[in-house]
Parts: sequence; structure tokens; C-alpha cells
Amino acid sequence: MSADGAAGVEAGSTAAGASSLAWARARTAIPYVSIVVLINVGFSISPDDDWFFSLLVGGVLVLRDFAQRVWGHWCLALMALAAVLSYVLGDPSVALASATAFAVSETMDWLVYTVTKRPFYDRVLLSTCASAPIDSSVFLTLAHVFTWPLFFIGVTSKCASGLIIWLLLRWRQGRAPA
Repeated sequence: MSADGAAGVEAGSTAAGASSLAWARARTAIPYVSIVVLINVGFSISPDDDWFFSLLVGGVLVLRDFAQRVWGHWCLALMALAAVLSYVLGDPSVALASATAFAVSETMDWLVYTVTKRPFYDRVLLSTCASAPIDSSVFLTLAHVFTWPLFFIGVTSKCASGLIIWLLLRWRQGRAPA
């Protein structure tokens, strides 16, 4: 691990190691940035389907944790890229609401993930649940679509995604909860 928490290529690594890192970075960055842009552009095109996009947002915070595991603190650059692409490709007002909610909630997610000295699976769950209500309330308020049902759908979908990934990771490591 490098000083910033990224699984970097150490001096003297083989070309295969560099290729492996490049693949790991691509398979975390591409889904993370893509889903953020897809949700924002989708909401811009079809705001009446906001409940559906609220459900999809559940995976974004979890994907960011996976990206940070590979990218370290450079995952903040991925956040910025997703915000810029959302602004360019979607409705600028939706993109600004998303970018603001994104900046606040993803920063909370990043902070909890970074500061918490727990196993990866616990950090995914804790950081997702800490940032979910922030993301939902900020976005829905700034997009002028706040309702308690949408807030509930957004928070529940995010926390459910975190819980599902937490269970899968614990099961994979042979530590399934009793």
C-alpha cells in the first residue's frame, strides 16, 4: 500500500503487476463514474422516474468505497470527473444539485471510510449508512423534489446496498454473521 492508501505499484514491480493495477483501477473507476453520470442524466431526462433513480443511487456509495480501496485518496478525482460529466451531459441544475449532494455526502463517506480502522466490509457499511441521509436530503432539496417517500427510498436503497455488500464480503471471508 502506498502512503495515501492506494494499492500502488511498488518500485521494481513487474509489467504484469502494473497491468493488474491498471485493470483494477479501470474496473472500479468505470462503473463508479458511469453510474453517477447515468443517474444524473437519467434524472435530467425523466424526472418523473425519480423514485427509480433513487433506488439506483444505493450502489454509488458502495462503488466509491471499492474505488477508494484501489485508488486511495485519488478517488476524489473520480468524484470530480463524475460531477463534470454530469454537468456537461445532463441538466445543469440537476448536475449542480447532484454535485453539491455528492460533494457533501461523498466527503462524509470518504471520511468515515478513511478514519474508521475496521475491516473493509465494516467500513463499506458504516460509511454508506453515515452518508446516505446526507446525500438524499441535500440532493432532493436542491433539485426541488424533496418528499419524505423519496427521502425514505433513497436512504433505504443506499443502506440496503451497503448491507448487501457487507453480507457478501463477510460471507466471502468466512465470517458470515450468526
